[in-house]
Amino acid sequence: VLVAVAVDGRLAGRLVMADPLRPDVAGTLRALRQEGVGRILLATGDRADVAEHVTRGLGFDGLRAELKPDQKVLLVLTERKDGPVMMVGDGVNDAPALAAADVGVAMGARGAAASAEAAEVVLLVDRLDRLCAGMEVARRARAIALQSVVAGIGLSVLGMVAAALGYLNPVEGALLQEVIDVAVILNALRTLRVVPRSAGLGAPKAAALVAA
Repeated sequence: VLVAVAVDGRLAGRLVMADPLRPDVAGTLRALRQEGVGRILLATGDRADVAEHVTRGLGFDGLRAELKPDQKVLLVLTERKDGPVMMVGDGVNDAPALAAADVGVAMGARGAAASAEAAEVVLLVDRLDRLCAGMEVARRARAIALQSVVAGIGLSVLGMVAAALGYLNPVEGALLQEVIDVAVILNALRTLRVVPRSAGLGAPKAAALVAA
């Protein structure tokens, strides 16, 4: 964007202002590609020529420029017909689209409060590559949660069967259930120690990432 500066009605100079992409965009896109994200779009309210210049060579599957908030929502809803959509944004104009996506991710460090409130996930650091790390934490935490559910239900059913067959008296059955509960809780606490192993992480094969 070129801005002319005048002093006392006379041209004093020109300022060239730019809003470059985050430096970690290219690496994040590569990591998402490697893990199977099928379609990555850039949705922006900037002019088309500016957006094309900034994103040249990054390998987006599509570019939608000069979009208003309602048009971003329409884009998200259109992409959802082909699979789950994750929307990443940080501005007030992104809030409606973040709410419309299957998963809305707000860049909360310097982003608008409205986008953080509309999103399901808020990145507290101003680094896009943390998106991949957050996805890894979520996947591993979900796996641990499923382990706890399956183990807890399975062991409880075995205990009830043993009690019904007379192998456990009521006191022993109650104590066994307490042991099962404690074991399941301790296993679930493993989620507190989940640390991302790499910058990239898996995403659903049909997912589309719409970044703004």
